[in-house]
Amino acid sequence: MESAALDAETAARRFLTFRVEGRLYALPADLVAEVIRLPAIARVPQAPKGLLGVANLRGTILPVAGVRGLLGLPEKAEANSWALVLDGAAPVAAAVDSVERLETAPADKVETRQAELGAKAGERILGAFAVGDAVAKILDIAALIDAAFSQEARPHSRRALSGGNADARGAEQIDDRRRLVSFDVGGQEYALDLGDVQEIIDAPQSLAALPASEDLVLGVVAYRNSLLSLLSLRGLLGLGREAAPSGREKVVVTRVGQTQVGLVADRMRTIFAADAELMEDIPPVLAARTGGEARISAIYRGDGGQRLVSLLSPATLFREDVMQRLGTATSAKPTAAEEKEAPRGEERQFVVFRLGDEEFGLPIEAVNEVARVPEQITRLPKTPKFLEGVVNLRGEVLPVVDQRRRFDLPALGDGQTRRLLVVRTERHRAGLIVDSVSQVLRCNAQDIEPSPSLTNETVRLVQGVVNLEKEGRIVLLLDPAELLTRAERGLLDAFEAQAEKAV
Repeated sequence: MESAALDAETAARRFLTFRVEGRLYALPADLVAEVIRLPAIARVPQAPKGLLGVANLRGTILPVAGVRGLLGLPEKAEANSWALVLDGAAPVAAAVDSVERLETAPADKVETRQAELGAKAGERILGAFAVGDAVAKILDIAALIDAAFSQEARPHSRRALSGGNADARGAEQIDDRRRLVSFDVGGQEYALDLGDVQEIIDAPQSLAALPASEDLVLGVVAYRNSLLSLLSLRGLLGLGREAAPSGREKVVVTRVGQTQVGLVADRMRTIFAADAELMEDIPPVLAARTGGEARISAIYRGDGGQRLVSLLSPATLFREDVMQRLGTATSAKPTAAEEKEAPRGEERQFVVFRLGDEEFGLPIEAVNEVARVPEQITRLPKTPKFLEGVVNLRGEVLPVVDQRRRFDLPALGDGQTRRLLVVRTERHRAGLIVDSVSQVLRCNAQDIEPSPSLTNETVRLVQGVVNLEKEGRIVLLLDPAELLTRAERGLLDAFEAQAEKAV
């Protein structure tokens, strides 16, 4: 019995040692599931200091906590080279500067008396042991994480999975204007009904050309476990092919009859709400081109008649013989596995925008339109720094929020790509200035992962994550109702009356 007790007392323990700001720390080896190079991180806006963001680990989204931030140390660009994936019911990766080695320390050589540990400010130490001439401090990583992130028992927002939020649905009942997606082709603006657009994606750099195809058929690309025919809108509209790609081309994915096709436009313009009274049927004499292709169904007269947008109809885009050939080209029968996976639940669409290197998405039903940032924005006195001012948008006063300021990001140097996202919730309608709008993302509700459990009040606005692993992208889905805090929503309520007088 005495021998057994002695063996237990002197039993060796294994620790993984690592460094942060030159300090040597350790974690029990059984807490570390694996050690990886720090992956690309999607930063969460206004996250607490210790949360660097979220990352993709073999198809799984996990939060990344920075040990520097947890210890109250400043972040450095050259730091955080490695990540320790911690084992547990809700895995989290801890970013560190460097990983040293596995160390074995007898239990009786681990100092646990708090008075002897010499913990510095911000440290939470369970013990310490000697490593050569140095001392490794055993971090209480669980306590550090609990202290940095308030684990509030809030019901996780599944509105991204269930068809949008109540605020957006209320907004749709208020705003019954026709919403259009517009794009440039040959220097002219055309549009499709938002309901006809399944997704907007970047044009591929390469594609497989179809033999003996017309100029309008550019080729086929792989798309969502099938083949997608790419058709030139320039060809459809009789404008001829562009001499060289500009790199700004987009593919508008739509369905014509039973065939899914991709329409290649020169560049995207906006998503906007069109007043029905400004839509005019095209005169019959101009309604059809030779052969009946690319029929324009209506003309939208915006900006007092200065902006003419030609509305296309997928049902009348092509001649019947062209559709038959396209159907043959894309009629690859789905595999049994694909047929089995087909009924996967509701599909959702999100408007994806950028702030810096990060991508965010808003439910498309909450976005009224996407427009250029107005040159004239009226600033209001005694308003919070994130509020850029107000604009007169077609006779309605609209508060404008600079999302870079809202998320405490540095000002953008070149603002040519900036866009104004007009977002409506139940109580407010506001314009959000973002760096750029990249696409309309279409995904299945089951592909939306919940936001990381390491959250607090400042990251309530992230309601889910779309992990585009093959593209190396992570899109954080934002809750429109949470884009402003309660206090900021109150401020908007307070000065809206004043804003109406200022414009």
